Amino acid sequence: MDSSVIQRKKVAVIGGGLVGSLQACFLAKRNFQIDVYEAREDSRVATFTRGRSINLALSHRGRQALKAVGLEDQIVSQGIPMRARMIHSLSGKKSAIPYGTNSQYILSVSRENLNKDLLTAAEKYPNVKMHFNHRLLKCNPEEGMITVLGSDKVPKDVTCDLIVGCDGAYSTVRSHLMKKPRFDYSQQYIPHGYMELTIPPKNGDYAMEPNYLHIWPRNTFMMIALPNMDKSFTCTLFMPFEEFEKLLTSNDVVDFFQKYFPDAIPLIGEKLLVQDFFLLPAQPMISVKCSSFHLKSHCVLLGDAAHAIVPFFGQGMNAGFEDCLVFDELMDKFSNDLSLCLPVFSRLRIPDDHAISDLSMYNYIEVTFSRIRYHEAVQRWHWQKKVINKGLFFLGSLIAISSTYLLIHYMSPRPFLRLRRPWNWIAHFWNTTCFPAKAMDSLEQISNLISR
Repeated sequence: MDSSVIQRKKVAVIGGGLVGSLQACFLAKRNFQIDVYEAREDSRVATFTRGRSINLALSHRGRQALKAVGLEDQIVSQGIPMRARMIHSLSGKKSAIPYGTNSQYILSVSRENLNKDLLTAAEKYPNVKMHFNHRLLKCNPEEGMITVLGSDKVPKDVTCDLIVGCDGAYSTVRSHLMKKPRFDYSQQYIPHGYMELTIPPKNGDYAMEPNYLHIWPRNTFMMIALPNMDKSFTCTLFMPFEEFEKLLTSNDVVDFFQKYFPDAIPLIGEKLLVQDFFLLPAQPMISVKCSSFHLKSHCVLLGDAAHAIVPFFGQGMNAGFEDCLVFDELMDKFSNDLSLCLPVFSRLRIPDDHAISDLSMYNYIEVTFSRIRYHEAVQRWHWQKKVINKGLFFLGSLIAISSTYLLIHYMSPRPFLRLRRPWNWIAHFWNTTCFPAKAMDSLEQISNLISR
């Protein structure tokens, strides 16, 4: 496609969050004219605080996307490697579970700082313009028209060739696509909410081992802690809303932590614990699925706008970043032809993004250190369940055969010769029916994948 035509292409990116600002960088490299519309004010010059800064886990997938726009080294230098999970038992005992090899780790990064860096990187392109305090009112992709409302409170119509919806789990762009025929949509709130707490530095250093994702598993609820560059930890308490609603007073909160997280109280401090607990209410968590991710060549959804997921897998941001990377790879493949790129993007990403949503729900296996497609991981999961079921059948058969053999052996003076060596049958059954050599190889691969 002629570069002069590309330069005339106008793209409206709705949402200046993590995915929107990263996608602006990708598209700006292709000489499109990019306008980013963000409903909130510029976080880099915000005059008020929105509460604590949430930390995120940046995995290999996310780093690959940042690398493609030349930002990996900058972001990694501001992150803290977490090479293992540190499990805190109720008794206070701690056990480390590595993610993989010594070279494999995930990074704890500040969402706020990462967003600021991405916004700054996008603004460095002369063909990118940011519009903060601009809320999307209307979206008409077929006519290439959006209507935004700026700080002057005057609706403004904007024409564009492509609308990119990166406006989060409650996407306004998606709400307009939902009115179109054959657009599937579902959402699910889970019973749990989450609340952010803080472990401050101790004597100018980390109060716990810094290079770990700390986890306090407690049956129906849990707490995690990620290290910050300022030597503090950002904690997240996940718990059913009905449990949050029982904690009404300072004494309720302290008693609750003394019962379930006793080792965390001296780390946080009772005063700060109570202060943080009642600073903001517990927040809901939603899972969103939709199909398709695009409308002809005029509109596409990325990130949470297309597939909001619950956070127990730590892949929400990384999946959104991978959306941007895959979209860019397809733009290369189809020479910037949106009519070809967008349908293939939906076809490729829908099974993967729906799969990571399911994996996040089941919190089953981890795919952090590779670009194994998410839906392939789910297929492996279903395969493993079949293997486990066969294994249970085999175990039951083994017990039944052994019991029968022993019964006949001790009741009959001359046991049947056919029953003298049941182990030969079992070995044959093992090798041909349940776990042939190829299956054992696959099991080992899955075991290695889970260990990461």
